[in-house]
Amino acid sequence: MSRWKPDAAGRLVAAALELFDEQGYDATTVAEIAARAGLTKRTFFRHFTDKREALFKGSEELEQLWLDGIAAAPAGAGPLATVTAAFDPVAAMFAQRHHFARLRAGVIVANPELQERELIKLQRLAGSIKAALVERGVPENAAILAAQSGVTVFHVAFARWVRQDDPAAFRALLDESLEELRAISRA
Repeated sequence: MSRWKPDAAGRLVAAALELFDEQGYDATTVAEIAARAGLTKRTFFRHFTDKREALFKGSEELEQLWLDGIAAAPAGAGPLATVTAAFDPVAAMFAQRHHFARLRAGVIVANPELQERELIKLQRLAGSIKAALVERGVPENAAILAAQSGVTVFHVAFARWVRQDDPAAFRALLDESLEELRAISRA
């Protein structure tokens, strides 16, 4: 086995996604994922606690990008404007990941256990955003509303993005979804 090749975690994620797409999430074992990646089962468990986590590896990167975007927002920006200041770096992160994101979304939609995990990760993201807003002096209720709204806009735009064929469209879909939220809020 070629354990010495770089990016073992990335290879495991790619192998897991391929296998989940080919044979289904439930039918895929950790041993199969490791073998497809040219690694051992032990190496898999050095990187992930279970096969679900192979699908959620980018969560920490997404959270950090979003928090960095909030930190870089102008001091006088309102809560929602502060949250959406992170849309540019978030969209840039996904720009080269359309195929992966589309496959991943399909696997998650087909599995209630993974849908639950996705919602937990989104709630964790919203909690981190809320904490960053409170740290900037935003009142707690406003911070909760802005964080939840921003994550909802992200989630809706992401779902639209993976259903279409333009990898570069994510940023525009974020803006469209945000404008739709504003429109229904005014109504």
